[in-house]
Amino acid sequence: MNWESLLSAKREARAQSVADIRNEFQRDYDRIIFSNIFHRLQNKTQVFALPGAKLVHNRLTHSLEVASVGRSIARKVSKFLIDKYGPDFHDVIYDIDTIVSTACLAHDLGNPPFGHSGEETMSSYFKFGEGKILESQIPENQWSDLISFEGNANAFRQLTHQFAGRREGGLSLTYASLATLIKYPYPSFDKGDRKKYNVFNSEIEQFEKVMEGCGIPRIDSQRPIYARHPLSYMMEAADDICYLILDMEDAHKRGIIQTVDIDKHFTAFFDESRPEETWFFERREHIFKTVTDSNERMAFLRATVINKLVDCVSKVFIENYDDIMAGTFKNSLISHLPKLEQDALEECRSFSVPNIYKHPSVVKIEVTGYNIIGNLMNEFMDAILHPDSGYHKRLVSIIPDQFKTEKDDLYSKIQVVLDYISNMTDLYAVQLYKDLRGIE
Repeated sequence: MNWESLLSAKREARAQSVADIRNEFQRDYDRIIFSNIFHRLQNKTQVFALPGAKLVHNRLTHSLEVASVGRSIARKVSKFLIDKYGPDFHDVIYDIDTIVSTACLAHDLGNPPFGHSGEETMSSYFKFGEGKILESQIPENQWSDLISFEGNANAFRQLTHQFAGRREGGLSLTYASLATLIKYPYPSFDKGDRKKYNVFNSEIEQFEKVMEGCGIPRIDSQRPIYARHPLSYMMEAADDICYLILDMEDAHKRGIIQTVDIDKHFTAFFDESRPEETWFFERREHIFKTVTDSNERMAFLRATVINKLVDCVSKVFIENYDDIMAGTFKNSLISHLPKLEQDALEECRSFSVPNIYKHPSVVKIEVTGYNIIGNLMNEFMDAILHPDSGYHKRLVSIIPDQFKTEKDDLYSKIQVVLDYISNMTDLYAVQLYKDLRGIE
């Protein structure tokens, strides 16, 4: 792969006026920031209930922080590239930090209400629930989308699909920004034993245009499976760094885990025997002597750990640069961390699963999500499949026109419901559930 092609500024629909102080990639960033779909993330759950007395992350604040971390990784790598290829190369890759930040902002746009429990519930309707009877009526490559609804693929759809009454090409981002968003460059039908994928059957054509437009090699001659855009590794690493570290900080704010636990796990990222890391222990001692607020102490630890992980994943990218550019690099940047940092991150993960992600307050949100999304799926799927009754006609009228379609095939009709529900905020889904049941 080469950077001139990888940083393709081509987009599906270009504005008539180009008299703009921003370049193409900065326009991508702004299109995300000002979009309604991005604004909705402020009312989508990250881990803990919204709203609450304690300020914790929602999907929007998470995405903003991931964008900040992704930008830092990209800037470190860009310095390496300029050193490698010479100062003139700055003109080629000067804006990769903006491209990575844009993909980071967009990485959760496809998440339905209640996060992963929402995904599971939408999938379960077809895999185990009332929708299973439709399997024989839908082609296998489309059915695989339905039984494993994937937020990553939905993000690509939200950004590229022309919804009714909307602009051609969706948000019409550049090919470079869209390709950077794609962590799993294959559709559901061709994912094999992989858990995730990035493309619904309905967007395969657009997906292929983006990947080919960026000069990304196709690694399967028979199926639409591609190598990854190099910048997608940075976006993925930024998300990997943020979600676990910041979920632990949120759990501390909620009083779910103790200060001593955070201190222990975050300090484990540093080795006092390393001369280059003695500064951390000196600084930590000073902070803990002069700062009494536990949240402020934890903020120092969190920021320091994130900074170190940014350095580490940047080095992993640089050390594996040739494999990444050849499309042969395996797994994520995080999975190639040095042993100390890898062990510390794994300890954080092992601690978080039972103490945070399976905490009763978190499980209750997930159970709520299963019930609410499950009921909405049943109601609106019945209405779409049997639209003649008075009740069902009224339900269909609730669905905004932008999600409706003139297509008659069953897969497209089902996507009307999936688009509508996946675009809901948590609060909207709860309120609609109450309204449909006459609950004050």
